[in-house]
Amino acid sequence: MANIFRRKFIATLGATAAGAVLLNSCSSGGSDTQTSSSPEPSAEAGIPSGTDAPEVDTVKLGFIALTDSAPLIVAKEKGYFAKYGLPNAEVIKQASWATTRDNLVLGSEGGGIDGAHILSPMPYLITTGKVTDGKPVPMYILARLNTNGQGIQVSNTYKDLKVGLDAAPLKEAFAAKETNVAVTFPGDTHDLWMRYWLAAAGIDPNTDVSTIVVPPPQMVANVKTGTMDAFCVGEPWPLQTVNQGVGYGALTTGELWKDHPEKALGLRADWVDKHPKAAKAMLMAVLDAQRWCDADENKEEMCTILAKREWFKVPFEDIIDRSKGTFNLGVRQLESTDLMMKYWRDNASYPYKSHDLWFLTEDVRWGYIDPTEDLKALIDKVNREDLWKEAAKALGVADAEIPTSTSRGVEKFFDGVEFDPENPAKYLEGLKIKKV
Repeated sequence: MANIFRRKFIATLGATAAGAVLLNSCSSGGSDTQTSSSPEPSAEAGIPSGTDAPEVDTVKLGFIALTDSAPLIVAKEKGYFAKYGLPNAEVIKQASWATTRDNLVLGSEGGGIDGAHILSPMPYLITTGKVTDGKPVPMYILARLNTNGQGIQVSNTYKDLKVGLDAAPLKEAFAAKETNVAVTFPGDTHDLWMRYWLAAAGIDPNTDVSTIVVPPPQMVANVKTGTMDAFCVGEPWPLQTVNQGVGYGALTTGELWKDHPEKALGLRADWVDKHPKAAKAMLMAVLDAQRWCDADENKEEMCTILAKREWFKVPFEDIIDRSKGTFNLGVRQLESTDLMMKYWRDNASYPYKSHDLWFLTEDVRWGYIDPTEDLKALIDKVNREDLWKEAAKALGVADAEIPTSTSRGVEKFFDGVEFDPENPAKYLEGLKIKKV
């Protein structure tokens, strides 16, 4: 049966590759790459008014206490939503990704939310009904909120192994006992980072460990009680794990895949379609906030804002170091601004369709999405990079800063494996451990 699924998937991906946009020089390090934060636009740049004014003055956006939610929080705190005509925009804390999903299904008219800081694969899983009891709720991705900035942590039980990028030292230890690894949502980015890391070391995440789901803010508490042996989550929780001495970092995810995509700005499609001007204004506010967050001189103020009780309610010290590129992993130390979370520089905000194709290919790999799914059609339905470009141009972003291709090109992972969005079937076929 697995071979049948694989043949169907190869056929589907063949169609995907055939319809893909030709790659150009905006691959990692290409001509579209930005190496530093861009200056803020002038105070009046692109502010919608008159017939361009938003249809409504509010939008309800969810967030989870993770450093990559900073653009939404900053857009609220520093008045970017108000600047672009949404003074009553709300940024509402969610307890878990499951709560985020449920509130998106409800929508604001049903007491939920219109959009969210969200795991990049989730809008696809919601749109297809894979995580909503088979009831599709169409979603759009309007922007990527960040690249990099997640961590894979290991319990102190294995501290003597000093596990790093190579998870192989855990293979024998995990085989000797019942082992739990924690992720934040099935089929999400953290699930995929954990599975990729384990599989690269010959550890089958389907058979050699048990995968459990733990909300991000509860990760540190659960490793303290011995609930899991390893986990993957976004900052600030990896650094807090080290600061509290309850575990150590195997890696920061930029080491696994440099400048990998992470969270997205996801909105219900019906809200965007009903309020196109408000959606554009909201997106302009978020892009403006991303530029602010990525300016080196703003990092300390950003972390001070995030640390507040109404947002993260964590010590400033648990956020600041990795926001500046300092990584104390507990067993090794890294200094790299290139590995830190990026919000704008190096095209971090642009929602490349090639990145969504990798997520969906991995979700097929692990059985979250049917191999017969037309991935290109699904991506074209959900990914609204066209709206990103409209908002960026209205904001005054220079043409040189706006990618000209839907693809960033061939991506290379820490183990030497490459993902060519022109041939995802070849990528899947070359992976030794998979479900399909």
